[in-house]
Amino acid sequence: MQLSKSGSAPGTKARGFFATGAYIVRRETPLALYKGLGAVLAGIVPKMATRFASFEAYKGWLTDKKTGKTSVGSIFVAGLGAGTTEAVVVVTPMEVVKIRLQAQQHSLADPLEAPRYRNAGHAVYTIVREEGVSALYRGVSLTAIRQATNQGVNFTAYQEIKKVAIKWQPELTELPSYQHMVIGLISGAMGPFSNAPIDTIKTRLQKSPGEPGKSAIQRIAWIATDMWKTEGSRSFYKGITPRVLRVAPGQAIVFAVYERVSKIIETLAVTSTDDHYSE
Repeated sequence: MQLSKSGSAPGTKARGFFATGAYIVRRETPLALYKGLGAVLAGIVPKMATRFASFEAYKGWLTDKKTGKTSVGSIFVAGLGAGTTEAVVVVTPMEVVKIRLQAQQHSLADPLEAPRYRNAGHAVYTIVREEGVSALYRGVSLTAIRQATNQGVNFTAYQEIKKVAIKWQPELTELPSYQHMVIGLISGAMGPFSNAPIDTIKTRLQKSPGEPGKSAIQRIAWIATDMWKTEGSRSFYKGITPRVLRVAPGQAIVFAVYERVSKIIETLAVTSTDDHYSE
C-alpha cells in the first residue's frame, strides 16, 4: 500500500487494505503475500535481541542510583536509544532487502519468469554488487527516526500501563501472561500511529536505487513533495492498517515472552547465588 500510486488520479480513491491484498493475489498468486519473509525471519531474532539488550543497558545508565527508580522521561529516552540502535545494527538492511523483494511485480505462478531478486540472500548479493554496501543502509536516518519513536512510545506506554495494572491488582505478585499480552498489544499499536508519514517516505526511498547527484535529504524532500502534490495528505498514512495489524500482535507476543524469560533468568540467578553461599 505504501508503494502503490493508486488514488493519485483525480476523482479516484487509494486502494484499501483488503482490495490491495486481493489485487496482489489476483496478479501474483497468494504466495506473493509472503514476499520478503526470508529477510524478516533472518532479521527478527537479532532485532529483538538488540532492542531489549540495548533498552536494558540504556535504562540501567539512566536509573537513579540512589533510589533505584527510572523516571518516565528516562524510559522514553532509553526507548529512543534502543530503537536507534536496532535501526542501525539490524533493521535498515533487513528492510531494504524486504522492500526490494516486495516491490517486484512478477507472477509467482510462472516458474519461467525469473525475478530480479530470487530470495533474501540473492537480493543482498545483487544490491551489494551493483550498488555497494552503503545501499543496504539507504534510508537509515528515517529508519532510525521511525524505530526510535516506535520504541520510545512503545516502552513508555508499556511500562506506564503495566504500573496501572499492578496498582489495580495489589493481590497479584506478578501480572499473568495474558495481561502482558494485552498491554503489549496496546503499546505496540501506538508506535505506528506516531510515525506513519516517516515510514511511508522511508519505504519509497528504500525501494529504488540511489540517484547520482542527489543527496538523501534531497530525495526525501522530493518524495514527500511528490506525494503531497499527486496523492494528497492521506498518502502519508497509506498502509497504516496492515502495519498496526502486524506490529501490535507482534509486540503482544514479544512482551509476554520477554516478561516470562526475564522472570526465569532472575529465578536462576537467585538460585545460583543461594547455591554459591550455601557452599
